[in-house]
Amino acid sequence: MLYQLFDWLADQGVKFPGSGLLQFITFRAMLAVLLSLVITLFIGKHMIAFLKRRQVGESVRNLGLQGEEKKHGTPTMGGIIILLGIIVPTLLFADLDKVYIRLLLVSTIWLGIVGFMDDYLKLRAKRMAAKAGGTHVKTNKDGLAAWSKIMGQVGLGIIIGATLMFSDNVKVYREYTGNNAVGKKIKVETEGKTRYFVAADEPITTIPFVRSHEFNYARLLPAGLREYAWVLYILIVIFIVTAVSNGANITDGLDGLATGVSAIIGVCLAIFAYASGNVRLADYLNIMYIPNLGEVSIFIAAMIGACIGFLWYNTFPAQVFMGDTGSLALGGIIASLAIIIRKELLIPIFCGVFLVENLSVMIQVSWFKYTKRKYGEGRRVFLMSPLHHHYQKKGYHESKIAVRFWIVTMMCIVLAVMSLKMR
Repeated sequence: MLYQLFDWLADQGVKFPGSGLLQFITFRAMLAVLLSLVITLFIGKHMIAFLKRRQVGESVRNLGLQGEEKKHGTPTMGGIIILLGIIVPTLLFADLDKVYIRLLLVSTIWLGIVGFMDDYLKLRAKRMAAKAGGTHVKTNKDGLAAWSKIMGQVGLGIIIGATLMFSDNVKVYREYTGNNAVGKKIKVETEGKTRYFVAADEPITTIPFVRSHEFNYARLLPAGLREYAWVLYILIVIFIVTAVSNGANITDGLDGLATGVSAIIGVCLAIFAYASGNVRLADYLNIMYIPNLGEVSIFIAAMIGACIGFLWYNTFPAQVFMGDTGSLALGGIIASLAIIIRKELLIPIFCGVFLVENLSVMIQVSWFKYTKRKYGEGRRVFLMSPLHHHYQKKGYHESKIAVRFWIVTMMCIVLAVMSLKMR
């Protein structure tokens, strides 16, 4: 809003000292980081006090984990703090006319609402139990039904996939070699060489560890069905949004774990966005050039700042939990960003922690059901799932587990960035 306001005033001949700095994306990104930190640090303090007054506390199931009794009553729904830290700086400093910014804001608000409803219904179940004179025992039946969450994730996936496929404001360019595409060519001078780029209207993305670094989803279909590749693309987007948002939700089980991992992944996405939005870097890395991607860096900066600011209160011992309000939204944001910058096939690498956490639950449940059906008694692969609880059962302190998962995420990010040059 501020960006549009000063831009409009400049068109009217009204200029303020220093307002020209807002034309620089790097300056606005730094402002977004600072403002998101201010919001999460200062407003977060008052939000936590408000949640305590409203008795918006976490009900902890007795899982036999060390220190879990101390978490009972800790304010939840703190994801509202993260959402404010992302949305407000983006509205103020980003160009809201850009389709990517609008998509990211929709993703944030959409899954934020789904998560908020889930947290609210859990809180209502707790209060109803208290009014009935009983003690609330947290169960999997609290909150939104599983199908309701999935429908919310599917809806967001359809919006993102359809927009990226059919919007006239979405443009992806690849190098013109004379026989790989038709259309208006864009001439670019890079290091004394003249290169031509043409718009790519197909559902293409970046694939790691191969020479061309480009993959067209239409290749997965028979030649006669490739005109319907957009259907396949939207289905893939739905799967990615659902998987990553659930992965973030499952990972949010220890103080500071999901928040720290999300902040580090944000740095990785910022690198990818900068490389894909810079024609020279895109040419050097042999990846697709995506115009107008620079504004996305402002949103990413706000997300990183919001996560870091929230860590102030969320690290052990946590003063507030993000709840599904924050974890579902962060997962949806990460998935949306990866899809927008055409790096979704690298998600298993840089979101390695989310992937392993998801797999640990799937393996545990599948193996338990299989062994129960075969031997009459369910057996477990892990002491407890998700994986972070397995290490808690082994006696590791949750702070150590969280920090080590952060380190693993950093290693995954390095590998993901390296994959663009490894062919």
